[in-house]
Amino acid sequence: MGFLKEFKEFAVKGNMMDMAIGIIIGASFNKVIDVLVKKVLMPPLSLMSSGINLQDKKVMLRETELDSAGKVLAEEVAIQYGALVEAFIDFIIIGLTVFLVVKAMNRLREKSDNTKDKTVKTPKDIQLLTDLTELMEEQNKLLRANTSEK
Repeated sequence: MGFLKEFKEFAVKGNMMDMAIGIIIGASFNKVIDVLVKKVLMPPLSLMSSGINLQDKKVMLRETELDSAGKVLAEEVAIQYGALVEAFIDFIIIGLTVFLVVKAMNRLREKSDNTKDKTVKTPKDIQLLTDLTELMEEQNKLLRANTSEK
């Protein structure tokens, strides 16, 4: 199969569009989470901790060395553990948010897959499978009734 034919099949089947939509939504979701963490949640946490800015927390290994003219001879060397703590907080908040979104989506999916629940439209494939199952069960009952009468 030629490369262009394979690419066309890939693009037409929807895989490319699904990936593109996922990437676009993921990027937008990332922006929302970034603002939620940095502009909504971190300021109150900073206030509760007496205005401590985690980004500034570090263990100094070597101070910046300057000559008499003020020119930098040696750069500062420090372990910036505050940035790591802030990244962990971001990670926990992002993980929790993603968990809650996935949980809500799963709840909606379960509701739509339930053919008895008429508040949400059931996808056609699920409805067809349910109808087939019900017809087969009805047919089996009729066959059992006919065989037991004989």
